[in-house]
Amino acid sequence: MRLLFIPCLLAALLVPATASAVAATSNQVKDVDRVVAIVNNDVITLTELEARLHEVKEQLAAQKIKSPPDDVLRRQLLERMIVDQLQLQLAAQTGIRVTDQDIEQALQSIASRNQMTVDKLYETVKQQGIDRAAYRAQLRDQIMMQQLTEREVNNRINISDSEINNFIEQSRAQPAADEFELSHIYLPIPESATPEQIQAAKKRADDVSRQIKAGEDFARAAVTYSQGAEALKGGHIGWKSAGQLPELFVGALEKLKPGEVSDVLRGPNGFHLLRLNQRRGGAIKEEAVQQTRVRHILIKPTEIQTRDEVTQTLRRLRERISNGEDFDQLAHAYSEDPLSASKGGDLGWINPGQVVPEFERAMNALTPGQTSEPVASPFGLHLIQVLDRRQAMTDERARLTARKQIHARKADDRYEQWLRRLRDEAYVEVMLDEVD
Repeated sequence: MRLLFIPCLLAALLVPATASAVAATSNQVKDVDRVVAIVNNDVITLTELEARLHEVKEQLAAQKIKSPPDDVLRRQLLERMIVDQLQLQLAAQTGIRVTDQDIEQALQSIASRNQMTVDKLYETVKQQGIDRAAYRAQLRDQIMMQQLTEREVNNRINISDSEINNFIEQSRAQPAADEFELSHIYLPIPESATPEQIQAAKKRADDVSRQIKAGEDFARAAVTYSQGAEALKGGHIGWKSAGQLPELFVGALEKLKPGEVSDVLRGPNGFHLLRLNQRRGGAIKEEAVQQTRVRHILIKPTEIQTRDEVTQTLRRLRERISNGEDFDQLAHAYSEDPLSASKGGDLGWINPGQVVPEFERAMNALTPGQTSEPVASPFGLHLIQVLDRRQAMTDERARLTARKQIHARKADDRYEQWLRRLRDEAYVEVMLDEVD
């Protein structure tokens, strides 16, 4: 079910630009344009790359990260733009669409999270060299890629009861398991790498390690070399519990003091370097939590059926429910959520944080038996009906926390595998030599 275990949408104030988004600022570049990369049937131009270079250098300066030489950063950015382009191509090919209303909701969410108005948000990003049209284009691409990741990666992760039981037992045996604030450098290897390719990647990782030990700033090295999602943030990941990290990472981090960097680590997808920034104690908190039994009817706007038309359809369904028609039967007939429609729209008992914020806010505002007005989320529009509420037992809370942490750990690993496969299977030709 696509509602479950969705990461918080667009948590950062700024999102990484993509090839199509940077095109909105192409009027800043006056040189004759040329192609620097072919990505399947699309191209990335020098105009787009140079605009992206200018933007990222300003963002790095704002983060107080020393930028690597332009030729190095240019190649890093081009690879990031290629991977973004591949994701956008797949999203478009498989029917993912982002409407203006989706973008408006994202803007409101980002502005609210940063305690500012949308106008102030636009003003803030403009000060960093990104105009309104370019920022909206970035958001559109970011939402598309996020929905693609949800479908291709997060929703395909299975977690067994035995995994949850083992996780809880281990956590209770070590109640003071640490949480780590860390940074990361990732050097991938191809999915079917030859011994020579693996050895070459290991040599690159060893070279980076030696540079850091010789005094190179870790954040600058991450920008220069890392292929991880956090590379342009200096490799900074933030706080992670031990349960959210691979055992390979936890074993290395436990031996480090704040400020220290790990040896080169070999993982299933490539090589890693970790920097421990801070450490603190943490444990699963087994506490009662309010659960909500809820059902819904989901209808997705399309090019044929607009958002306004979907809204009117749901309002008519709500009126029919108010007049005594059975929600269960209407969900069977109208809902486009295949997993819950067959159960009359029933999503079961929902814990806090288990569904997207827009859905959860509307759900929490309802009393048992009450049906919402149409509610928009990244997945379409919903009618939501609360059936009941209860206080969950502490063990259920522990199981939910365990599931989330196991899911986060698996999702990170699967995401890197998926991106690597997407890149390896694509036709990509890089033509950057004349620029360097």
